[in-house]
Amino acid sequence: MSETLAKMEHQEESVMTANRDGSFTDDNEDTLKDMYLSFRLGDEDYCLEIRHVTEIVGIQKVTEVPDMPHYVKGVVNLRGQVIPVIDMRLRFNMVGRDYDERTCIVVINLRNGQVQVGLVVDTVNEVRSIEEANVSPPPKSGTGQCAQYIRGLGKVGEDVKIILDANKLLFEDELAGFGG
Repeated sequence: MSETLAKMEHQEESVMTANRDGSFTDDNEDTLKDMYLSFRLGDEDYCLEIRHVTEIVGIQKVTEVPDMPHYVKGVVNLRGQVIPVIDMRLRFNMVGRDYDERTCIVVINLRNGQVQVGLVVDTVNEVRSIEEANVSPPPKSGTGQCAQYIRGLGKVGEDVKIILDANKLLFEDELAGFGG
């Protein structure tokens, strides 16, 4: 047991890195760099930085809340915490569809963890690495409202993944309505 404890203490020490100014940072942040959760909406693959993702849950009963934007399906009770749920198809002005066994809710943190929101997606694909060198800026011609959510375009082999900016999925007034 003491040998296991010593190994754990050594591992804990090894995740702290000294900066030039003498302060320390957690190497776990670096392990999340360039890591993205890939999911599908319609025929396109989208990605979110994994650092924003709290968990992925299957679709569950959503309680409708009156006087919300059309893309806010309502709220879910996730282990005692009430979380607003956004249908990403509707948010991106796509045609809605019936939920099935592959439909998921991706729970993300916004505003440095102050706000949790569930995103309904058609299916979750994978967690993948996309190096910053393989991320291009979004096209400038995008004049639609959806263009504001795009952080960049990630090149993965012959494919292109649309990388979303999690903090721009909701406007400031919408965040305020969700407690942010």
